Amino acid sequence: MAKKKQPEKSQSFGTYIRWFWILFLTGIIAAILLFVSASVFGDLPDHTVLENPKTNLATEIISSDGKTLGKFYFNDNRTPVDYEALPQHLVDALIATEDARFFEHSGIDGRGTLRAIVKMGKGGGASTISQQLAKQLFHGEGSKNIVERIGQKIKEWIIAIRLERQYTKEEIIAQYFNIYDFLNNADGIKSAASIYFGKQPQDLDIQESAMLVGMFKNASAFNPRKYPEDVRNRRNVVLSQMQKYGYITERVKDSIQQTPLQFTYTPESHREGIATYFREYLKKFMKDWIKNNPKADGTNYNLYSDGLKVYTTIDSRMQQYAEDAVQDHMKNLQAEFDHQNTPDRNPTAPFLGLDTDEINGLMKRAMRQSERWRKMKYDLKKTNEEIIASFDVAVPMTVFSWEGEIDTIMKPIDSMRYYKKFLHPGMMSMDPETGHVKAWVGGMNYRHFQYDHVQQGKRQVGSTFKPFVYATAIDQLHLSPCDEFPDVPYCIEEGRWGNLKDWCPENSGLTYGGTRTLKGALANSVNTITAQLMDKVGPAHVIDMAHKLGVTTEIPEVPSIALGTVDLSVYEMVAAYATFANQGVYTEPVMVTSIEDKNNTILYQFTPKTKDVLSEEVAYVTVKLLEGVTEGGSGTRLRTVGAEKWSAVYREIMTGYPYELKNPIAGKTGTTQNQSDGWFMGMVPNLVTGVWVGAEDRAVHFKSITYGQGASMALPIWGSYMKSCYADEALNISTAEFEAPEELTIKVDCYDDASSSENDDKTPNVDVPSDLDF
Repeated sequence: MAKKKQPEKSQSFGTYIRWFWILFLTGIIAAILLFVSASVFGDLPDHTVLENPKTNLATEIISSDGKTLGKFYFNDNRTPVDYEALPQHLVDALIATEDARFFEHSGIDGRGTLRAIVKMGKGGGASTISQQLAKQLFHGEGSKNIVERIGQKIKEWIIAIRLERQYTKEEIIAQYFNIYDFLNNADGIKSAASIYFGKQPQDLDIQESAMLVGMFKNASAFNPRKYPEDVRNRRNVVLSQMQKYGYITERVKDSIQQTPLQFTYTPESHREGIATYFREYLKKFMKDWIKNNPKADGTNYNLYSDGLKVYTTIDSRMQQYAEDAVQDHMKNLQAEFDHQNTPDRNPTAPFLGLDTDEINGLMKRAMRQSERWRKMKYDLKKTNEEIIASFDVAVPMTVFSWEGEIDTIMKPIDSMRYYKKFLHPGMMSMDPETGHVKAWVGGMNYRHFQYDHVQQGKRQVGSTFKPFVYATAIDQLHLSPCDEFPDVPYCIEEGRWGNLKDWCPENSGLTYGGTRTLKGALANSVNTITAQLMDKVGPAHVIDMAHKLGVTTEIPEVPSIALGTVDLSVYEMVAAYATFANQGVYTEPVMVTSIEDKNNTILYQFTPKTKDVLSEEVAYVTVKLLEGVTEGGSGTRLRTVGAEKWSAVYREIMTGYPYELKNPIAGKTGTTQNQSDGWFMGMVPNLVTGVWVGAEDRAVHFKSITYGQGASMALPIWGSYMKSCYADEALNISTAEFEAPEELTIKVDCYDDASSSENDDKTPNVDVPSDLDF
């Protein structure tokens, strides 16, 4: 019987062998068919798509010192970084938590996949970092349909393997960090580091890295703004994984796990952050550039999704100092203005010098110019009567205040009058030699006040126009700062230089007498002597000088322009004054030095634009005249100390005083009629800065020259800004003398002239506050 049973055993064993190979080959064929079907019917990306995966990348605005000023984006605030920009502990946290064998497999983790199949997913997922990147890049969230999800999974495997062939391990890690949406406009690791911690990725510490890696599990479920305790627990899981795989010690893990969740939410939006007004200017610049510079295929770049890099001249440190100076001073200045315009002190507040009918007319014009009127008229097709009526219906709104935003219920017409009371600033700072604009502050709060007072706004410039008259006289008549003129009432008669009637400007305080040097006259804004110079050279030559200096605004050819009746922008004034500091060479202001695409290919590089306007001698003599303003004129308060002990002005609105600046400074204050506009233009050899302060309407102003002059309204911003710049030695702001030309034929040093009767050419110990210009 044993002989009969032996063949049966042999046959049974052979059957097992056949079935084994049948099942094995069937599995192999099934896997191949699945992969093939996924390739054929699943619309898999080819190698060109894998080389350049389609992701929306924000345009990044980069400062001259390498900081991100802001970004242009619609939905995706994403700026990619290289692997080298990722700290090692961030990479370690990712690998320990998401894919411990990342450096061992080729896209698919066989052990992890087998474990997931055997344990039906209860032992953890099997997706590798490469698979998760494939998912993020090419189909997003997985389908809930089991059949579709299997197909997606297979495609992930295929794409993951292709990614591993296409890229290095380090490049895959960088792509994964760059592609992930960390919520709250934090697209990619660079935005996440900035928005949650105010840092660059390379500056993250271990607990911060662990928090961000923890969000990979499910950003919505682990949103630190909504679920901080869940995020803290998830962070601790990441730290445990790092300790498990030997990336940190148990002691480090325990220490960090005991700490509370730490993050500082810093939203990135177009209306928040640094240099908001400059960024708005830049948006228009970029749209014009894009229109005129198409891609090689003829299509236009997309400002919001093509990942351009815009390298600007703005220095983030100087921009911050400028914004701080503006914020600090405007808050103090507004508090004093409000104090002087309470209903009992000014029944028509915030307006001065207007009757009820004039105020009503002003408010009606403001209504018709408002955004509310535009939307209701053209978007909602409302009648004028309906629109006017709507301004008297109280609605919930949020309004600006220096103490923070206020949620209130107010009639739109009342909110308009409320906003009329605010004083506004405009400030620009520029290197006169290179033309590089270092700081640009177009207002005090972009969220509530979008109007840019650097380039968009133009206001009467007052006495800051006088140096153009003096420079013309020096150029044409070879005058010296030491030349003397009589300080007496002076008229340019009707018919001369286009006058329709006699023009007889008055000095501030109606004070006259004796003689004054040109240096003393400019330092103290003596109007009669400026009128005499205008009469000698004529308005046409002064206008020609202003235009050569960079002023583009049309200027009426009348003598009264000598006192600054023309409206100009801060941008124009800074560029013009910079010509004096740059030895007579006009350099066009520069804001953008280069533009690159997402692959760091240079698309645009700026070429400086310069022109000779003045001789070195005329420019230098004009600068020496302007130095007198801070040596013995209305800018002397930049040098004085102790004035707060006897002057309420210094205690209340001279923000940052004392400035104690001892280096050579050329400058000019300006104040227009009724104190509606206050200016200060200040120069050192390598930095020219202009400041304007005033209200939206000229009828809103200080009652007295004491508070309303340029030396009180605008100069403190300049002083505080320069004080901060000098404190930052890395900026190398000059304290040196202005460079004199090799040949100087005009006398500039008046102190050794024994015959001079001028006292105002010598530096006093007290401030000379009067600079009212009509």
